Amino acid sequence: MLRIGMLTSGGDCQALNAAMRGVVKGICSKRSDVEIYGFKDGYKGLIYANFDMLTSKDFSGILTRGGTILGTSRQPFKLMRVPDKDGLDKVEAMKHTYHKLNLDCLVILGGNGTHKTANMLREEGLNILTLPKTIDNDLWGTEMTFGFQSAVDIATDTIDRIHTTATSHSRVFIIEVMGHKVGHVTLHAGIAGGADIILLPEIPYDIDIITDMIQKRSAAGKAFTILAVAEGAISKEDAGLKKKEYKEKLAKRKYPSIAYELAEQIQQKTDKEVRITVPGHTQRGGSPCAYDRVFSTRVGAAAAELILKGDYGYMIAMRKGETVKVPLQDVAGKLKTVDPGCSLIRQAKMIGISFGDEVLE
Repeated sequence: MLRIGMLTSGGDCQALNAAMRGVVKGICSKRSDVEIYGFKDGYKGLIYANFDMLTSKDFSGILTRGGTILGTSRQPFKLMRVPDKDGLDKVEAMKHTYHKLNLDCLVILGGNGTHKTANMLREEGLNILTLPKTIDNDLWGTEMTFGFQSAVDIATDTIDRIHTTATSHSRVFIIEVMGHKVGHVTLHAGIAGGADIILLPEIPYDIDIITDMIQKRSAAGKAFTILAVAEGAISKEDAGLKKKEYKEKLAKRKYPSIAYELAEQIQQKTDKEVRITVPGHTQRGGSPCAYDRVFSTRVGAAAAELILKGDYGYMIAMRKGETVKVPLQDVAGKLKTVDPGCSLIRQAKMIGISFGDEVLE
């Protein structure tokens, strides 16, 4: 009997169900003696032994379904070694659940924090395989994560729709895109949506360069300007602060997010009317796009191959169009950020997109 545990952890996204479907269909196509334990709400289900016994039928018809049939929750890695309110050792509880059910392996779908805990469980002796889930595409070791392209499509559609109203009313529009630490979604959606200015956490901006760009567009007869702004976009001034100082400044900030701070600064410096659009969690919702359906199915099937071989301790990644296995210890704790010097940034600047860091010729 092959006993497999599965859980989805962290923020939800499109194609979680499609990825799990790929794992189950891949295994069940080769073996019939399979038991599947679906842990509810991420690591919480593993800690408190809250699970459902599932069959291959439970994974039929979910290829196009967003969210996760198992539910998910955020369990910060830094708190995993901290007992719960009743004094329960979470790590020992997870190990106990795993061994009590006599699992052969645990398949974990998640992003950066999820992978830290997954690697810890590997170090504790459990058989672990992971799949790269995050709309941010910030997992080290893989060129792509599922959920990313779907989120980009949604953010791009938002920018597309803003274009018509921005043109009609001759306004400055700020679209705030998800991404606290990295700007992959904002970068791709900004280029795809034809944004004039793109602000990323990796490239600190100068507000004067931004307002000068807006004024130059206006002088050239372009009455509107569209900014695609990552949640974690930061000014050059704030980037120069120490981490503690910046956190203290954020705690005192009167604005709900960076978009509102930028809007006020732009209005003061340009006398332009500014509007803000925040697509928020719509970027995580709905059906996965075609790319994510294919990608998640592939990594799910690749995980099934490793399970059937009894080969554990890896994340399934995509490199140069091929699925590969990457040791979990090489992935955990590493962040894949946007390289400010990459060709995509350079090419975006070539066509006149400003990143708020330098005056374009």
